[in-house]
Amino acid sequence: MAYTTIDKPTDYFTSFLWTGDGSTSPRSHTGVGLQADMMWSKVRSAGHQHNLVDTVRGVNQRLLMPSDNGDEDTTCTHGHFDSLDSDGFTTTNAGGNWNVNASGNTYVGWFWKAGGSASSNSNGTITSSVSANTTSGFSVATWTGTGSNGSVGHGLGGVDFMIIKDRDNNRNWYTWNKTFAYNDRIKLDTNSAKETGTDNMTALPDSTKINMATSTQNNGSSIDYVGYFFQEKKGYSKFGSYKGNGNADGTFVYTGFKTAWLLVKKSSGTGDWFLIDNKRSTINPTNHQLEANSSAAEDASGRFDFLSNGFKCVSSSTGSNGSGTTYIYMAFAESPFVTSTGIPTTAR
Repeated sequence: MAYTTIDKPTDYFTSFLWTGDGSTSPRSHTGVGLQADMMWSKVRSAGHQHNLVDTVRGVNQRLLMPSDNGDEDTTCTHGHFDSLDSDGFTTTNAGGNWNVNASGNTYVGWFWKAGGSASSNSNGTITSSVSANTTSGFSVATWTGTGSNGSVGHGLGGVDFMIIKDRDNNRNWYTWNKTFAYNDRIKLDTNSAKETGTDNMTALPDSTKINMATSTQNNGSSIDYVGYFFQEKKGYSKFGSYKGNGNADGTFVYTGFKTAWLLVKKSSGTGDWFLIDNKRSTINPTNHQLEANSSAAEDASGRFDFLSNGFKCVSSSTGSNGSGTTYIYMAFAESPFVTSTGIPTTAR
């Protein structure tokens, strides 16, 4: 069997940088290289919330903010995304334009390809609308909760990482990693530690659905939700945990690919969600960092090296490498460690 089925990860995930020009007309951005179904973005040079759009909810004036617990923003007084296009996206400005195109401000966007137009999914007791890409292991789903134990189809062959948001209310982003027990959770929009013994799920996710309890985090009566589901694919994506060693010669985490994008969070205690990518940080250490739970501008902390087969902690900071401390991560590839034809990748 070939090492990987994805020789070109940028067909399914990529990062893109742009600079705002302050214009008030719709602006087309091209050169992303794929037709995305989810876009997560952040202004780098100023303090303002992260933004997230997807094609299942609809892109035009449908912002969610991963760094904030707010409901879905349909007014978008600081600018919004009109569409996700065949090779990029279109922005429209308003107010101070902070979200998308303030003059001179720098921005980053992260793009995932799902399955295009959503289809009805009845694998669970609650019907969902799902756009799924089983090759890359990514899907976007929406559903309306019932307030009773139930399940929702995710469109993949399994789930290793999930992010769910209540669209109607000010409620935290419910996040789950495959190293957790079924009823654990951690909040994307805060620095809080993993919470155990909550009422989010009744069992682990299976090959077709997530099994939900009655929590308003994912199944409140008549509440609308969106879920982003990820299944690990060899040579392309990796989700897991590691233990820090408290040393600048830090823990190495094997992923099986040259890392392009990394999200790390201390799960055994409080700490920020560190977000790094290979477009903002082109050399090691990766010293262009954003925090997913914060509206703060980009900082110059160099906590990790991106390697040909994983990533390595290069700081003794307790936020990323405290001795004996547990961290969770999600990572995506620039290139597989070995292609399907046996060609190895190169280091930075």
